[in-house]
Formats: sequence, structure tokens, C-alpha cells
Amino acid sequence: MGSSTQCVVVGGGPAGIVLGLLLARAGVEVTVLEKHADFLRDFRGDTVHASTIRLLDELGLGEGFRQLPQSKLGNFQLPAGTGDSVILADFGLLKEPYNYVAMVPQWDLLNFLVEAAKQEPTFTLRMNTEVTELLRDGSGAVSGVAYRTRDPLTGENLGTGELKAALTVACDGRSSMLRARAGLVPREFPVPFDTWWFRLPRNADERDPVASIAPSFGTSDVLLSLTRKDFYQIAYLAAKGLDPKLRAEGVEAFRARVARLRPDLSDRVDNIRSVDDLHLLDVKLNRLSEWHKPGLLLIGDAAHAMSPAGGVGINLAVQDAVAAARIIASPLLSKTLDDRHLAAVQKRRWPPTVIVQTFQRVLHRVIFAQVMAGKQPKPPKLLLIVLRNFPGLRKLPARMIAFGPRPEHAPQFARRKPDA
Repeated sequence: MGSSTQCVVVGGGPAGIVLGLLLARAGVEVTVLEKHADFLRDFRGDTVHASTIRLLDELGLGEGFRQLPQSKLGNFQLPAGTGDSVILADFGLLKEPYNYVAMVPQWDLLNFLVEAAKQEPTFTLRMNTEVTELLRDGSGAVSGVAYRTRDPLTGENLGTGELKAALTVACDGRSSMLRARAGLVPREFPVPFDTWWFRLPRNADERDPVASIAPSFGTSDVLLSLTRKDFYQIAYLAAKGLDPKLRAEGVEAFRARVARLRPDLSDRVDNIRSVDDLHLLDVKLNRLSEWHKPGLLLIGDAAHAMSPAGGVGINLAVQDAVAAARIIASPLLSKTLDDRHLAAVQKRRWPPTVIVQTFQRVLHRVIFAQVMAGKQPKPPKLLLIVLRNFPGLRKLPARMIAFGPRPEHAPQFARRKPDA
């Protein structure tokens, strides 16, 4: 089976769906291909930062977004080395209504965005459709994709096909198949830790309307707890490559690790039934030097995998999508798209990518690498004095985390009045 579209987006994550929505609002015929049957997958990035909330307001979707199940993150704390902690970033100091980070299940966010995109006649989403290869024209430029569809219940192969497109956009994540097929290899930066995600229940008296993140440091590991509506989403950080040893130790040993780091949660660690409840994230930090080839553009994690430090990966990917839509929509409609437009997307998004990754590399080196080596990191005394005596300065890191170094605004063609 063969067909064509103006733009095919591979990957139905936040970047892919946002790009599809924006291009469709410009009148571009866009098809998003997602290999899974639904978006119901645990422990994907669930932080929606202020830059993305503002974008949704500009798209007329803010009120609907605020009706989704969510919790609010109000601040980020650092251990002071004396048993207490100090607030590093206070989102409450930012101007309302963008003075928090929302914790929203990613499947709820994606379903919400898809419903908005389906209102546009030029938007198409194909689930259960796995891209298998890039198509190329006589000059070697990418001209679309080959794919196969599967039965959502049995996984049976239902057939193959080709989808021709003037532009193919890879939004298929940090293990991007399209990136590999295009022969693009990212530059890898060292990462000292991996992350194991799991969840623990919240008690009735722990329903804080606005929560904080305060990492708990052990002798060679770290525990981060994210407050969700009905549970704690917890990240256990330990040395990279530890997964086989950790699983071989068994669930009782892991429960003891959690109780040691967070004694206040020791009364519920039995909810970790087995090591199968631990979801490993092989942490990567990398970026491509070139985000495009003729007929192909890569954005989000496919172009630059981010560390979970700061939880900014989703929001950077969404900002990539906004910038890409603004730059490529008109050339797609006029059939004048070329490499200059794809290069312009990279040029626009390269500086914030490098800035954020540089910040993450510093955090890895001065904090996480020290912990994994058995050393206790301590914030500089001057920083502690400043944060404790000049609390207004907590607004600066809060704004950097909430909005990033180059937040994008919705293009005019995509803006709508608020949805009642």
C-alpha cells in the first residue's frame, strides 16, 4: 500500500504530537506514525514546565489542560550537608499563572493534545504503525518512510506500506531508528549513573497541594521523590551498569536501600513486590552535530538525549517542535522547503540545547559523580549563605528551570481563542 503526505512525523511523543498539531493548524497535511497501540506507558517524563503551560494557553488549550489530573511542583531543594536542606529554586516567586511545574501523566497529556489535533482536517494519526526504513529518491534525499502495521491485541503483522512525504521528521526518541538509518551518530557525554523508577503509595495526610523535590543522598546513591496525585513517583539513582547486581541482590535488599535513604517511607516499601517493579532508565546525554539531511529533520531526544537532571527533556523537545513548525510550515505549503530551512531549525534550537546539557554535565560532575564515588557533595558555603539570606534570588534558577534559556511562543497561525 502506498500513499503520500506533505510531512510525516515518526513518533507520537510530546514533540511529535505538538509538531503535528501546529503544522495541521497551518494547513499542512501531516501524518504522525506511532508504533504502539496507545500512550499508556509508565515512567515516561511527566513534568510539564511553565514554558509548555504558556504555550498551551497561546494555543487556546490552557483551560482544558488544567482540568487534567495533575499535581504541582513548587520548589527544588538541595541538601545543605547539615541534615537540613535549602531551597535552590522557588517557582512560587515567578509571575502567575506560570509559577509552578505541573506533574501530569504523559498519556493524559498526549491524549489531550491528540483530541485537539484531530479537530484539524489535515491531521492524521496512525497508531500500531512502526517505521522500518527511510525511503530515498534518485538524488539520495529522504522521500518518506516504509512501515508495517500490527494488530493491537495480538501483535500480528497486518501488512506493510510506504508513505511518501516532502519532509520526514524523526521524533522517535533517544534510540532513534531513523537516526541510525540516516547514518547519523551522536556525540556521547559521560554519565555516572542510571535511574530505576518505581512508585509508592501516599498516605491520606500527605496530600500537599504544592510539593517540592528534595533529593536524599546516601553513601553512593540518591533517591528523588516526585509527588503525584495519589502516589510518589520515585527515582533511585546509582552507578551506571549496576542493574544486573541490583537485581541479583533481590527485592529485600532493594527495599532496604530505599528505607535507608528515606526512613519516612520504610512503612510502605513492601509495595515493591519484586525487582520487576523497577523500571531501568539507561541514562544518556548526547547530541548530534547535524540535525538534518535532505528531506529529513531530527528534533527532541532523536537529536539530543537529555539527562533526567532537571526534568527538562520533554519541554526542550516541545520547544524544538514549536520552532520547527514556525520555520517549516510556510515552505511546506509553498513547496519550497530545502536544507536551509532545516538548518534554520537547528540554528534556532542549538544554543538552548548546549546550555542545558552543559548545566547537566556540571551537575553530573560536581554532584552525582561525587556521590557515586562514595563522597558526600556539599553546596558551596557562599551559595548557601546567598540562598538563605537573599531568598529572592531563588527566582533566577526557578525561571531557568521553568522556562529554559530560549522558550518558544506559539506561531500566530496556530493560536486560538481559549476553549470554553
